[in-house]
Amino acid sequence: MRRAPRLVALTTVALLTGGLAACGSDSPDTAAAGQGGDGGDFTPVTIEHAFGTTTLDEKPERVATVQWANHEVPLALGVVPVGMAAANFGDDDGNGLLPWVEERLEELDAETPVLFDETDGIDFEAVADTDPDVILAGYSGLTQEDYDTLSEIAPVVAYPEAPWATPWREMIEVNSAGMGMAAEGEELVADLEQDIADAVAEHPELEGASAMFLTHVDTTDLSEVSFYTPYDTRSAFFEDLGLTTPASIQAASNDETQFSGTVSAERVDQFNDVDVIVTYGDQALVDALNADPLLSKIPAVANDSIVLLPNTPLGTAANPTPLAINYVLEDYVSMLAEAAAKAP
Repeated sequence: MRRAPRLVALTTVALLTGGLAACGSDSPDTAAAGQGGDGGDFTPVTIEHAFGTTTLDEKPERVATVQWANHEVPLALGVVPVGMAAANFGDDDGNGLLPWVEERLEELDAETPVLFDETDGIDFEAVADTDPDVILAGYSGLTQEDYDTLSEIAPVVAYPEAPWATPWREMIEVNSAGMGMAAEGEELVADLEQDIADAVAEHPELEGASAMFLTHVDTTDLSEVSFYTPYDTRSAFFEDLGLTTPASIQAASNDETQFSGTVSAERVDQFNDVDVIVTYGDQALVDALNADPLLSKIPAVANDSIVLLPNTPLGTAANPTPLAINYVLEDYVSMLAEAAAKAP
């Protein structure tokens, strides 16, 4: 993988010095960049989310995050969380950190924070042990029970509307607001938007091609076609990359709270407008799709316009997060462009 050469510029504004990382109960408090640049008076912040509202009367100093990638927002803004979820997908060396997170910690000269093992759900006791001032979960699948339990520990910033459906921009906006760093979050969004636009401009073949994201496919049972809806962050990212949502996928996605859908393979003709397929898997999956008398009729399959994402850090590229976007953007865009070029 190649990392985009330009790191988000604003992070130098909030850069932490060594020793500010938290790696246990004896670690010093995590520092946060001052609002307005001089750490002046803090204006209370009220954040609306799916479970109500959360008000912060003081600027949080100890920031904890739970579930996928929320820790990337404070890290991108120069703040090291006191605790965060360990990576449970795409971890290439088993240390609980994706490479862009590990690299960012090195840039901040920070030790690894406490890592929460969420294999069986949120470890509430571990979160409580980090003594946070706020818990960020702007992109997550929190239940009401999860939210209530976490709220007994510290104020919680939950997802705005639906679980696992917060677009990357809103994820940054919500979580940065929960740190008292809304302005810095807006600048981060703007910088990432420019990076994406620059990468897409190098591949005009992407413009207008329609893309469908298949969920994990069981090659032993191809009787159904399962896909991520336009309300899932993976599919929503296509629009940023110059791609379009096929009308067939949009029509089959009538519930904005659902991030995936399923259609019988017998109705595969409705996917005649799919130019590119993105999915997790290997060549065995491609072979199975080509051998199936129904699914082989999808234009993207017939034209071999399939992007396969492996269970590696690159495999997380389709789910855009603040630090991952630049780290894998060039490779992901190139893979999509190669597939789009095969479409008629």
